Amino acid sequence: MAVKSTIKIDQGKIRKLTRASITALEKTAEAVHTEIVQAQIMPRDTGALQNESTFVDYSNSSQGSCSIVSDTPYARRLYYHPEYQFSKDENPNARGKWYEPWMRGGEHETFARDTFKKNYRRETGLW
Repeated sequence: MAVKSTIKIDQGKIRKLTRASITALEKTAEAVHTEIVQAQIMPRDTGALQNESTFVDYSNSSQGSCSIVSDTPYARRLYYHPEYQFSKDENPNARGKWYEPWMRGGEHETFARDTFKKNYRRETGLW
């Protein structure tokens, strides 16, 4: 008994799914950034760190990576020193290591994964 099969790969569909994954990734990174700002967890004095100096870097999104970047010289010092007495006047939840709730083991650890799934389904039309 001889069996013959032919496989045809729809390159157009693959490109569409690839574009959808990139768009979903970018939207997810933006959603995480928005969640962090709305949680009022970043130290805030003038608002420069939270508003103007923290942004989503999409430059590697086609390789599957987006970053939330704070480009001030003092961001690293504030982030890695939770022992500082942060003012709670502007952001009542201000603290060091403000990304930790969205990382593995944090209270919002599934936020990025769940948001990506929703965004990907919307972008592909599966939702």
